[in-house]
Amino acid sequence: MAILDRYLIRKYLSTFFFSLLIFTLISMAIDFSDKVKSFIEKPCTFKEIMVDYYVGFVLNMAGLLMPLYALIAVVFFTSRMAFNSEILSILNAGVSFGRLVRPYMLAGAAIALLHLSLNHYLIPLANKSRLKFERAYVWTEQEKGKKSNVHFLLASDTKVYIQGYDKNRQTATGLRLEKFQGNRLISILDAQNASWKGDTIKRWELTNYSIRSFDGLREKYQRYNTPLDTAINLVPQDFIWYHNQNEEMTTGELRGAIDRDRSRGLLTSRNYEIEFHRRTADAFTSLILTLMGLAVAGRKVRGGMGLHLAIAIGVGAIYILLSKFAVSFAASGSVPVALGMWIPNIIFTVVALWLAGKAQK
Repeated sequence: MAILDRYLIRKYLSTFFFSLLIFTLISMAIDFSDKVKSFIEKPCTFKEIMVDYYVGFVLNMAGLLMPLYALIAVVFFTSRMAFNSEILSILNAGVSFGRLVRPYMLAGAAIALLHLSLNHYLIPLANKSRLKFERAYVWTEQEKGKKSNVHFLLASDTKVYIQGYDKNRQTATGLRLEKFQGNRLISILDAQNASWKGDTIKRWELTNYSIRSFDGLREKYQRYNTPLDTAINLVPQDFIWYHNQNEEMTTGELRGAIDRDRSRGLLTSRNYEIEFHRRTADAFTSLILTLMGLAVAGRKVRGGMGLHLAIAIGVGAIYILLSKFAVSFAASGSVPVALGMWIPNIIFTVVALWLAGKAQK
């Protein structure tokens, strides 16, 4: 790389990590002031607060706002260079705008790869301990669940209905298992009670159950009083969920949850798909905002750095707002999930290319 490339990359990355550090400290201070009452009143230790919670909190905030930090970093140091006439001197030396973009995009690509690896691997692992801490000591009423009249499609030919579920005892009452062959019902298993045998065994114990088999117009009925251990494609976790539990799933777990809920005909698979595509789409946003920031801040204007930073914050706010709309469209099924999560990037790519075409050459 030329001296110019090393100089700009060093400027970009140093400003980016400095911005990341400053905004992380600010967000931690705000979050601590908001949750300090829970920290004092609940029996949590200092280690749990700093290691289990704040490590995940810092990584989660970094993952959410890393494109915005990249934009602020580009605008900040490029605006200073433009104010000191460094950008003008570089262009007057015969360096084209396209050549000037290269080191910016190299640094932006490095940040995008870092963001991609964090989103798909490290942040979900850190979120497991963070969300576990929040559910235990902060948002204790966040748990939701299906407790009565639950319907699941366990396979393409198997449906289960549960009249009631007790999460504390991990028992179900009024279980009905229906098996089909094509469009024809071939058997019904009714059990008065079903108890979960444990995560190691992964089986249910049915008591007071009966089986009805159908062969055309003939019906066979058998009732059993002895308990039956059987494997059903159903676990206690299927009855309990949290609105942000997709954040703590690794990419492999998200794929498994998507396949599982699709096979059961559940709409919750869309939430997992949104999270899966968001992790990739957000990482590429850094490249788009890098080009946009250079095009905006590379021109020397009367307002100087203050005007450029105001524009950067405004662009970041518009991006976040547009992302929220995209999530709403994807969740409602108005557009395909993959397209919905990439709509902000598509729009901002067009705007960034337009700004680059209008940038000072």
